[in-house]
Amino acid sequence: MKILALSDVHGDKHLIREMAEKAAKNKVDLVLLVGDFIGSDGSVEGLVGPFKARGIEVGVLPGNHEGLADVGFLVEKYGVKNLHGYVLKKGDVGIFGCGYGNIGLHQLDEQSIFDTLKKGHDFLRDAKKKIMITHMHPEDSLIGLGVFPGSEGIKKALEEFKPDIHLCGHVHESEGIEEVIDKTRVINVGRKGKIIEI
Repeated sequence: MKILALSDVHGDKHLIREMAEKAAKNKVDLVLLVGDFIGSDGSVEGLVGPFKARGIEVGVLPGNHEGLADVGFLVEKYGVKNLHGYVLKKGDVGIFGCGYGNIGLHQLDEQSIFDTLKKGHDFLRDAKKKIMITHMHPEDSLIGLGVFPGSEGIKKALEEFKPDIHLCGHVHESEGIEEVIDKTRVINVGRKGKIIEI
């Protein structure tokens, strides 16, 4: 399975068109928008259509800049998969997630972040490979660059559930940074996107 994951697009429709071309060229099975995809004008137009026009499945996760209504619009208009508190299973791979953040316009407390991830993980117990997606990064992560503290709930989920891969965004300055936490490969996918094969 091949995934193109990206985050923090912030309404850049030109970038989305480039990413749709990249996805098609690399024959990805799934695109994941890992939060903060909405622009400053509040519009979600043009952020999913270029992928769907190429027949590529899309999953979305709200960041700390978009709310439930924004995600709901994309689900209704384009048939994308909302991964905040929900799961997506493709073959042996299970994907579960928790959006928003512990700061910003749309936020959750740490216990709610952990509980949302636990619910998804528990539903996917039989999946051979698991991908956890969040907008925020885990607490004490290299991705935080020693400046952005990250999420205690996400760190706890990594320690307890040990997914194969954890995809996140949020910290623009650490785009592309990868690290291993316990047994999990953790990647800040950033706006340029990252292709992952699992």
